[in-house]
Amino acid sequence: MSDTTKAPGARDTRTTQHTNPAGQVDVLVIGAGVTGIYQLYRVLEAGFSARLLEAGSGVGGTWYWNRYPEARFDSESYTYGYLFSKELWEEWEWSEHFAGQPEIERYFNHVVDRFDLRRHMVFGAKVTSALFDEQTGTWTVRAEDGAEHRARHVVAATGILSVPFVPDIPGHDDFGGEQYHTGRWPKTPVDFAGKRVAQIGTGSSGVQIVPAIADEVAQLTVYQKVADWLTPLNNRPITPEEQSRLKADYESVRDTLNTSPSGFLHQITMRSGLEDTPEQRQEFYEQKWNGPGFTKLSEHYYDMTTNATVNEEWCEFIADKIRSIVKDPATAEKLIPKGHGYGGRRPPFGTGYYEAYNKPTVELVDINETPIVRITETGIETPDGLREYDIIIWATGYDFGTGALNRLGVRGRQGLPLEEYWADGPSTYLGVTTAGFPNFFFPGGPHGALGNNPRYAGDQVEYVMDLLIHARDYGHDVVEVTAEAEQEWTDLVNDSAGQSSFLKSSYFYGANIPGKPIKQLLNPTGRWKLQELIRESVDSDFPAFAFSKAADPEA
Repeated sequence: MSDTTKAPGARDTRTTQHTNPAGQVDVLVIGAGVTGIYQLYRVLEAGFSARLLEAGSGVGGTWYWNRYPEARFDSESYTYGYLFSKELWEEWEWSEHFAGQPEIERYFNHVVDRFDLRRHMVFGAKVTSALFDEQTGTWTVRAEDGAEHRARHVVAATGILSVPFVPDIPGHDDFGGEQYHTGRWPKTPVDFAGKRVAQIGTGSSGVQIVPAIADEVAQLTVYQKVADWLTPLNNRPITPEEQSRLKADYESVRDTLNTSPSGFLHQITMRSGLEDTPEQRQEFYEQKWNGPGFTKLSEHYYDMTTNATVNEEWCEFIADKIRSIVKDPATAEKLIPKGHGYGGRRPPFGTGYYEAYNKPTVELVDINETPIVRITETGIETPDGLREYDIIIWATGYDFGTGALNRLGVRGRQGLPLEEYWADGPSTYLGVTTAGFPNFFFPGGPHGALGNNPRYAGDQVEYVMDLLIHARDYGHDVVEVTAEAEQEWTDLVNDSAGQSSFLKSSYFYGANIPGKPIKQLLNPTGRWKLQELIRESVDSDFPAFAFSKAADPEA
C-alpha cells in the first residue's frame, strides 16, 4: 500500500481519462462504503478512469444508513479506518476508542474530500441492473433514475450488511404509528419522548438502542428471539498520550493490521485455558470482561471456542454477571443464552444494556414463549393480548453476504442472472469474483472476511488492483476466473466450516432469511490463508484467470 496523499488521479496522467458522466470509464464502483471508497482511491491512483455510484445521498455505507441512537463501532476506531496515508493517519484524531456514527460519517467525508474523490461519485444512483456485453467486453449499468453507465470493469463494493431484513409478520403494513429499521434510520432525529416503543430484535444494533432511549420513552418493550452472549464494550475517550503514541507508531500499527489474522491490534493468548488453575481462569475471565470490545474473543484463551470445559466456564461466568446486574431473576434468565456457547453466534458488545432492564420503563418479551401473532393498526398482538405502541423499531438484521449483490440485477455471459447462479449459495474465487461474470468483482462480499471487515476487504481491493493492472499492462479486455479455480476455493471454504465456531443457525450462514440456502458466507480458512493464496496468484501471473481481447472492443 502506498503512503502518498497526492490526488490519486494525478499519478499516471498518460492513462487517465477524465470522468465524463455520459462516457465509458475503465472501472465503475458500486457503493460508497469503507470498501468502495478505498477501491475508488486505488483505481484512480493507478491511472484508471472511474466512477462510483451510491444509492444514498452521502458516503459511509453502513455508517451512512445506520444512524440510530448510539450506533457505533465495536472495532477500535483506528483499526477500522484507512492505512494508505501516513498524513491522513496523523491529521485525523478519533475521539473515542469506539467512535459513534456521527464521527464515523465525518471521517469518511473527510477522506473523500481530502483525496478529491467526490467529483467521481454519483449519489442517489441506486443500481437496478448490470449487463455484460460479450461482444465489447463491457458492462452497462443502469440506475433507478434511468441513467445508464458503461464500464470495462465493475466493482460491486456493496457490503455484507446492506439489505435490511424485516420478518414477514402479518399486519406489518397496517401499523398506524412510526416504524424504523436500524439499517434505514432517518436523518431527522426520532422523537421518543413519552412514547410507547416496541423493539423487535436484540442483535448488535438492538443492544445499542435499548439503553440509549430507555430514559426517554414512556415504555419500551423489547421482543427477543435469541439471547446472545453480550459483554461490555468498555468504550472510553482516547487520551492525548494515546493519540501521540498512535501517531508515532503509524508504521508499526499499519504493518500489524495488514498482517493480523483478526485485523485487530489484539494479541492472541497463546495458552490453553486448562493450563491455568480454576482460580486463575476466573481472574482471566474478569480481565476479559473488563477489556475492550472483541478482545473477549480475539485475546481469550486460544482454545476458548473449541474446548468445551473452558467455553462452558466462560459462559457461566457471563451468566453470573447477568444475574448480578439484572434485578429481576426471570428477566435475567431470559437474557442468558440457551443452546449455544460463546462464539457460536456473532457476539454483541454493549454499554448499559443489562442495566436498562432494571428501569421500570423497560420490559423484555421472549417471543419463543410469547410469539408475535400479528401487528395491528395500533400495536402488537401476542397470545397475551394486544399491546399498543406509538413506534416500532425493527432491529432484525440483514440479508447478510449475498443480499445486496443478488439485488443488483447482475447478468453475466448469455444473460445469466447472478441470483440464479447463486441460488444454492455463493460460489466465488477468493471472495472476489465468480465464473461466468467477467470483469466483475466484489471485494468485501461473501467468502472474504472472518474478522475486522475493512482489513480483509482491503486485501481484496489490492488483489483486484493487481488483476486490473496486469490486464492493462498486457492489453487484455476481459478477465474471468475459471470454473475450476472457483470450485476449488468454494469447496475449501465450505469444507473448512469446522475451523469457525459460528453455528449454521447464525446469519453468517444466511439462517435468518426464510428460504435462503444455509451456506457458508464467511471465510473460515482465515486471513493468512487468503493472503497466501493471493500472493501465490500474483506471483504466478494469475493462473486462475483467463485473459482475452473483446471480439469488438470499440462497438
